[in-house]
Amino acid sequence: MSLIDQVGEHLKDAMRAKDQAKLRTLRAIKAELLLLKTKDANAEVSADDEMAALVKMAKQRRESLKIYQEQGRNDLSQIEEEELRIIETFLPKQLSTDELKAELQKIIEQTGASGIQDMGKVMGMASSKLKGLAEGSAIASAVRELLSA
Repeated sequence: MSLIDQVGEHLKDAMRAKDQAKLRTLRAIKAELLLLKTKDANAEVSADDEMAALVKMAKQRRESLKIYQEQGRNDLSQIEEEELRIIETFLPKQLSTDELKAELQKIIEQTGASGIQDMGKVMGMASSKLKGLAEGSAIASAVRELLSA
């Protein structure tokens, strides 16, 4: 079942349950996926494209959540938190810090990186291999830490 079909099924369930937060978020996800399809009508949207769109949406929610919390806007931060939780149900499980470092250590060994000057090589491979499993900033900080040690 494709992602847009899954979202459609969850959307129907949310309508039946009258869950406004879930409805709002699922409609946003569906709109984003439909927008992907309409950008290039001839090209087919891959699962990677759909995943990238979800990762982008989750990142936007995290950034907004952080800003709202800093400004003491609990009403808006609660909305962002609800939406983030729902979006994350469609994303693969995020790697823990230890799991991320273990994967990055394997990549460092594969690329033969020896110092911080090789960070670009490691980041290129890590970004493609760990796409959707960890945030780019978390990957970068872990790579920096491992290469400087």
